[in-house]
Amino acid sequence: MILARYEREQSEYQERVVAINRVSKTVKGGRIYKFAALVVVGDEKGTVGFGLGKSGEVPDAIRKGIDDAKKNMFKVALKGTTIPFEVTGKFGAGVVLMKPAAPGTGVIAGGPVRAVVETVGIKDIRTKALRSNNPCNVVRATMDGLRQLRSAEDVAAARGRTVAEILG
Repeated sequence: MILARYEREQSEYQERVVAINRVSKTVKGGRIYKFAALVVVGDEKGTVGFGLGKSGEVPDAIRKGIDDAKKNMFKVALKGTTIPFEVTGKFGAGVVLMKPAAPGTGVIAGGPVRAVVETVGIKDIRTKALRSNNPCNVVRATMDGLRQLRSAEDVAAARGRTVAEILG
């Protein structure tokens, strides 16, 4: 008898389930329950994406969320282990303030923001989620803030200057 070993392939991405929401629909025969999973995927080297998967079963919803997140990935401009400058991300009623921090500070962030920041690979940052505490809006606001980040090289190229002139 040969025992076959099935191993799940090890992904180069770190996957974080931020929230699982149970949604019910009332029909003539009773209630139908479905699940929505909010997932963040990143490589811890500056690339991140998020996705929302919906299904009748939790594992299927998570898998769909991961697939959606991998389709919506983007690069984030980092400065060492933190972000280059203070930024505010907004989406709907969700507002997230992100500030760079000195090495050794660690990640000071709440649940949904922490999941995004850690999957990007940021080690030192201070954040505050303002207004909405809806995980989906907070994650989207965090992504908006990270999309606004630009490196000194990008700014210098856009202005036709050198990096030394930009940084002073």
